[in-house]
Amino acid sequence: MRVLAHFVATPKVLDFLAPHRDWLDVRFCAEDDDDTFYTELPAAEVIWHVLRPLSAQDIARAPRLKLIHKLGAGVNTIDVDAATAAGVAVANMPGANAASVAEGTVLLMLAALRRLPELDRATRAGRGWPSDPTLGETVRDIGGCTVGLIGYGNIARRVEQIVAVMGAEVLHTSTRDDGHSGWRTLPDLLAASDIVSIHVPLTEDTHALLDADALATMKPGAVLVNTARGPVVDEAALTDALRRGHLAAAGLDVFATEPVPADNPLLRLDNIVLTPHVTWYTADTMRRYLELAVNNCTRLRAGHQLVNLVNAPAG
Repeated sequence: MRVLAHFVATPKVLDFLAPHRDWLDVRFCAEDDDDTFYTELPAAEVIWHVLRPLSAQDIARAPRLKLIHKLGAGVNTIDVDAATAAGVAVANMPGANAASVAEGTVLLMLAALRRLPELDRATRAGRGWPSDPTLGETVRDIGGCTVGLIGYGNIARRVEQIVAVMGAEVLHTSTRDDGHSGWRTLPDLLAASDIVSIHVPLTEDTHALLDADALATMKPGAVLVNTARGPVVDEAALTDALRRGHLAAAGLDVFATEPVPADNPLLRLDNIVLTPHVTWYTADTMRRYLELAVNNCTRLRAGHQLVNLVNAPAG
């Protein structure tokens, strides 16, 4: 079975796949390597997809394609309608990266809340002593905060477990009142939370969900963390809120455009912590991804029902 994996293989990945080499022919391709991608695409029966957008035109150039397997949960970078029309199954891996993204979310919370980048720069420059007296007024403990989770899926629930143990009060919002005592409407959650963390997929309803008006309702001095999808936040409005000091800080792993353009004004702010869409990317998550990906390839080879399908392909 020919698989096009849109990521670079590491020694651990190759070791994991070694027992399956008699039937699984995996060709690896870096996300920005279009030459290799389009050379391998016509022969691919399966694509292991990470983040590179997969368009209808791409799918049309893969006549042997039977399965697009998203290594992760969000399928917004795949033209699912085109795949469905072409008879190509699309599957994902809900919950497989939840532990890693939840820990990465809390990492960004702490780094933003504790002004970690600023203190790191000051220490390297020999400016760490005497201590900045404003730390005692601006730096917070998570345990003394109300943490608001926008969305309440696998990742958000794990974040809740972690910060609750640290002493935080946790609120959440979802599409409707789910009966939990911590449920709030989005406006109420924004107004009450010291830290707001985003955990919703990118849809028409969530695009620019946190626009200028929504950000204005957040507590002065609050922290915003986004490890979901960049376009859920209006970046221009966020930049303005951070510049004015309405928000104390932000921690972002995702952006409206990826890779981030060099002229993105967020890159020039000091009160922000940035990572390049990698909170999911750990050895533990990759092992879980590969286990699930190989399992579905095994099912496809045997003609068995695929797991975690997100579409009903034609034909």
